[in-house]
Amino acid sequence: MFDMSVALFDLNPTLDVASLSSKFANHGRVQVRDILTRQTAQTVRHILQRETNWGLACQVGTEAPLMLRRHEVAAIDPAKRQALGQSLHRAAAAGDYAVQFHQYPILTAYLEQWAPNSPHDFLLEYINAEPFVNLVRAITGMADLIKADAQATLFGPGDFLSIHNDSHREERWRVAYVLNFSDPGWKPDWGGYLNFLNDDGDIIEGWLPRFNSLNLLRVPQSHQVSYVPPFAPVGRFAITGWFRD
Repeated sequence: MFDMSVALFDLNPTLDVASLSSKFANHGRVQVRDILTRQTAQTVRHILQRETNWGLACQVGTEAPLMLRRHEVAAIDPAKRQALGQSLHRAAAAGDYAVQFHQYPILTAYLEQWAPNSPHDFLLEYINAEPFVNLVRAITGMADLIKADAQATLFGPGDFLSIHNDSHREERWRVAYVLNFSDPGWKPDWGGYLNFLNDDGDIIEGWLPRFNSLNLLRVPQSHQVSYVPPFAPVGRFAITGWFRD
């Protein structure tokens, strides 16, 4: 169980904010390595790995996204689960939007009080607290950011996220973020990269899901999470969401 006496979200005090801000200004994205102190990063990884009731997120083409809780996933008929997988693969093969990964909707769980005072609740509060929000404001140069949502994500073998650009302006999304807590020994062959693409479909930059790193990207811009192959021995754990004005 999570030890409530452990600091859950201590930021690394040695970050070079000026350099990070310059990179974001030039490219509209930056990966911040060692975002948290090592101990607290390991604590968050433990929460995701051992204390999270993973559900399922998937979407086929323009159909409505499917967000299932853990007990709902367990209740799916095996034949229906297989058919869903086949439809996802057909959509991806045709170049249509398709996505499949495991998820725990931290914000929804917080608002609906699925598990009051859980470590996930505290994580959401820390992400929205002044120290972290101010850091994101400083790096992005967006002083009007006021809040962020959050979901825990797990990309295991067979999971992927097709090319998209997060252009949901009605949601007032300004900056997407990914807090990575994958295995510190994550190998490039295991996939799960956050890739950025140009208009010709070339990957112009790709980031390993590096343990204890924060990815920030201005929206909209085209990106994807690359396929995690069946031989990947561990999952790509992260907390993801968007900062809004």
